[in-house]
Amino acid sequence: MKISIIGTGAYGLALALTIKENNHQVMMWTKFEEEKKIIEETNRYEKVLPNTVIPQDIRITLDMKECLENAELIIIAVPAGFVNDICLEMKKWIRIDQHICIASKGIEQGTYLLINDVVKKHIETEKIAVISGPSFAIDIVSKMPIGLTLATKNKQTEKVVKKALENNHFKLRTTTDVYGTEICGAIKNIIAIAAGMLEGLNANESTKAMFITESLHDIKALIQSLGGDGKTILSFAGFGDLLLTCTSEKSRNFTFGKLLASKSKKEVEDYQNTHTIEGLYTLKAIYKLTTEKKVNIPIIDLVYDIVFHQKNPKELLTFLIEKE
Repeated sequence: MKISIIGTGAYGLALALTIKENNHQVMMWTKFEEEKKIIEETNRYEKVLPNTVIPQDIRITLDMKECLENAELIIIAVPAGFVNDICLEMKKWIRIDQHICIASKGIEQGTYLLINDVVKKHIETEKIAVISGPSFAIDIVSKMPIGLTLATKNKQTEKVVKKALENNHFKLRTTTDVYGTEICGAIKNIIAIAAGMLEGLNANESTKAMFITESLHDIKALIQSLGGDGKTILSFAGFGDLLLTCTSEKSRNFTFGKLLASKSKKEVEDYQNTHTIEGLYTLKAIYKLTTEKKVNIPIIDLVYDIVFHQKNPKELLTFLIEKE
């Protein structure tokens, strides 16, 4: 089958390679002509996915209509802040029988909508799924075992996404809890920033484990307060992704938090200017969301104050003891 991927970032490319390995046709869309040129001329995109060959028959286009035409499955793999504009363009060409899979993570600024709701705001469909879990792009292309949560209420969409992605090293566990899965995928980036702060403060392994445990309780409370299933915290999208992003410097959110707690303001700003840190975008949105809905998630308030109001990162250590 033909599968379209919106976005040529590291994650989109890693998914494209998995899909191609499963003998499906892949077409990718980018709005950047320079990206298209680099990939087509070098069969690589070292900036985002080092030491990885991108086969010539993974086609790249700047034309959304061409990308979506005849695709059975459309995967959205762009940063959360761009999903709204992408959907405005997609709605011109998408057909009612096409399935959509969201690989983007986050919450939209201003509206505080989860990504599946951003999509549904513009595209009337029930054929929609979300994938989320512990999976750095570079790890996906290594062909070692990877496990993700696949959340959808549509059985046909579930089958199509599984057919596209599952193989002997890529596993999907299914759930109908779309909201819980998305909340896990969004908030884990914020928690990873805080975990990075602990690393920058030279906290020991026991303190880090304490922090992750406390975070699990907070995320579960947030999922339940926003209409999801608290049990989703124990899924690949929940504990799995949290464990990965809170313990690895491959995570830009973790690295940003580490720098925030241990380096100069200039070094932190330099990193921000050269890296996309999804947790910062999500932090603003989820802080406003929890405030508006009067949901008490203290870790979000504290990270927000450290990042945007210059509160001392060492407050995190005190917080862990005083937290109820």
